[in-house]
Amino acid sequence: MELIKIQSFSFLFTILILSSSSLPHRHRHNRRHHRRNSQLIPTIFHPPFIPSNVNGEWVLLHESIGVSAMHMQLLYNNKVIIFDRTDFGASNLSLPQGKCRFDDEVLDVDCSAHSVLYDILSNTYRPLMVQTDVWCSSGALNSDGTLIQTGGYHTGDRKIRLFSPCDGDVDCDWTELPQNLTVQRWYASDHILPDGRVIIVGGRKAFSYEFFPKTMDENGGVFQLPFLVETTDPIEENNLYPFLYILPNGNLYIFSNQRSIELDYVNHNVLREFPMIPGEKRSYPATGSSVMLPLRLLQGQEPVVEVMICGGAWGGAYVKALEGEFWRGSSSCGRMRITDPDPKWVMEEMPSGRVMPDMLLLPTGNVLILNGAANGAAGWENAIDPVLNPVLYRPDEPDPRRRFTVLNPTKIARMYHSSAILLPDGRILVGGSNPHSTYNFTGVKYPTELSLEAFSPPYLATQYAHLRPLNQAVDVGQVISYGQQFSITFTLPFPQPDAEFMVSMIPPSFTTHSFGMNQRLLFLEIVRVERFFMFGYRVIVFAPPTRNIAPPGYYMVFVVHQGVPSHSVWVKIQ
Repeated sequence: MELIKIQSFSFLFTILILSSSSLPHRHRHNRRHHRRNSQLIPTIFHPPFIPSNVNGEWVLLHESIGVSAMHMQLLYNNKVIIFDRTDFGASNLSLPQGKCRFDDEVLDVDCSAHSVLYDILSNTYRPLMVQTDVWCSSGALNSDGTLIQTGGYHTGDRKIRLFSPCDGDVDCDWTELPQNLTVQRWYASDHILPDGRVIIVGGRKAFSYEFFPKTMDENGGVFQLPFLVETTDPIEENNLYPFLYILPNGNLYIFSNQRSIELDYVNHNVLREFPMIPGEKRSYPATGSSVMLPLRLLQGQEPVVEVMICGGAWGGAYVKALEGEFWRGSSSCGRMRITDPDPKWVMEEMPSGRVMPDMLLLPTGNVLILNGAANGAAGWENAIDPVLNPVLYRPDEPDPRRRFTVLNPTKIARMYHSSAILLPDGRILVGGSNPHSTYNFTGVKYPTELSLEAFSPPYLATQYAHLRPLNQAVDVGQVISYGQQFSITFTLPFPQPDAEFMVSMIPPSFTTHSFGMNQRLLFLEIVRVERFFMFGYRVIVFAPPTRNIAPPGYYMVFVVHQGVPSHSVWVKIQ
């Protein structure tokens, strides 16, 4: 009998292995894959079903981490970089003794931290030191898992900063490069490219894009993008933090305001313009959010690409909010299959209006919408009526009336400058909210939030624990190659005669201002599923076929069993 190494089996499972000589075989749908002492499990895909009476759970992790989580980035060593800005004044967390910043915009000497490194497993954090102002900046992980962090405000608006994952090294901290961006980038968006470079697009009064590492030519490495001029509204702008997605053909999808294009960034040509999304404005400060819905990978087929955008505000909402009049946020969502010959937006309605939402792809392929306000726009004091209830959206539910489910509310308002990211265990880390120009903790309607909390989606409810895959391991180790066939072994707490599985692969995103940069989800093609012994399973999959579909770097891999995901394992594709 072939033995397979699986991490951390329970004592009960070990006894069952030793006492089992063989298990009965099921009918095999493909005789070429007949294996002795293993069972083939059908791999028919059904949309994940989660009963509507389970509505998620909130847990407060820390009342204060000392800084407000304006920006967040998960790293492959299960730590999260969190930072706000340096020109708030002193934060509520001190730097290690002897570390201070000098002559910034607010303080002559600032010995407080404006960034922390949060350890997921221990639920602890330690201060980090950023040198220049990272307010409203952007970022992306490179192929080695180092955060390339770009731009910001004043002295930081052209800066390039690095943070490389490290374990057990208390001196591991931010590094600021002597090399600068060519153009100031404040409210820009970043995306890792198939060739490993990072593209930085837009920003306030920056109607162009550039690359890191730099592309040097007669333009100084900066390439004009008139589309960003065309999508700028007078006074309000409404074209900041554009939504970016790498397409399977290697080009870049860019959404700004209400319009979107396909950009060939190699030859610097706009290849296509898509229809305008109906209704409200969607980019900062009329801030909505966006995801590219999951890409389902099958050998020899180009995946269907569908973009989804939700929330936002009407043109004029920002100006009215400055005058103290708060217009209702948008309740509409649009979906567009951009790979269709004649793509069109298909509109749906959320249960309530929302400006400044965060949209996150869950390992199941569903979308979580959380944070934000019911009225107003992004900016200082520009929104009221926080929306406390997350909403779960099921893109594969055939009945549009059943796609949205309202989940349990948080007790903490997450307004302007809040953020959220997916964690490797399937929870959502949520923090931030600074609706004021400084740290205001009292005397205001929506105080600055230094707290950190976690939301457990419905799939983590205790009544589904018997469905959750455990002890997950990848047979080839941490590194996989494009198109490679590899297997994942895992156990289930109880035998499942009708087990159905999916395997999802998700890179960690850089989240700020209601957009998860570099966020994507790939459903890998399953070759077959085998059962060995009573609780043990092996799923064999194909790695993504190209760099265009999966830019090089680190990804979380989840096995999803009947709508319930495992804890992920990290893989690096190269």
